[in-house]
Amino acid sequence: MTTTFVLVHGAWHRPSTFDLLRAELDALGHPSTTVNLPTAGPDPRGGLAEDAAAVRAAIEAVEGPVAVLAHSYGGIPVTQGAAGLANVQHLIYLAAYVPDTGESMFTIHGIPDPEDADGLFPIGDDPRAQLYADVPGPLAEQAIADLVEQRVQPWVDRVSAAAWHTIPSAYIVTEQDASLPVDLQEKMSAHTKQVRRMATSHSPFLSQPAELAALLDEIVGH
Repeated sequence: MTTTFVLVHGAWHRPSTFDLLRAELDALGHPSTTVNLPTAGPDPRGGLAEDAAAVRAAIEAVEGPVAVLAHSYGGIPVTQGAAGLANVQHLIYLAAYVPDTGESMFTIHGIPDPEDADGLFPIGDDPRAQLYADVPGPLAEQAIADLVEQRVQPWVDRVSAAAWHTIPSAYIVTEQDASLPVDLQEKMSAHTKQVRRMATSHSPFLSQPAELAALLDEIVGH
């Protein structure tokens, strides 16, 4: 049976960031769906629990085997939300956080929790360099225009379950990443069963969608 990809975006992003990748996956015979994380958007709300619930609902809505692709922050709600779901055959972390139970994005970075997490985290001064360094100019400009607000709360919330303990997992290291440090990616990739690499910046679903789709197809085995 064909594997369906559930694609989970990172902070400040929306599901449409995967449109090019979805077209390439479709060409390879893989249907896909996306998750709309509540903590990112024009009207962001909630925390990790809400994001993880959205991931879980998207997976449960798919009939047949699922591979979950998590990008960047998306690795955190995926790690919690996919736990215990029998139809998830693969977890794939793309330049993503791989927390263990009791960890958060802040603890992974060694950052103390803020006194008040009920606010927004601003995007950096140069999102082009941070997120889209190797993305073609017009496409990068559109991606920047599509960025939305991001709540701090899910970055502080601790993960209550870690799906990678029981579900086969892979990590794709983006070797020219200016957003999630490569040495931290390498460290977190030790939680996964296999490690692949792409010589891209943080967003290969925009800079190299065909190559990424081919790699994902290879990871799931058909």
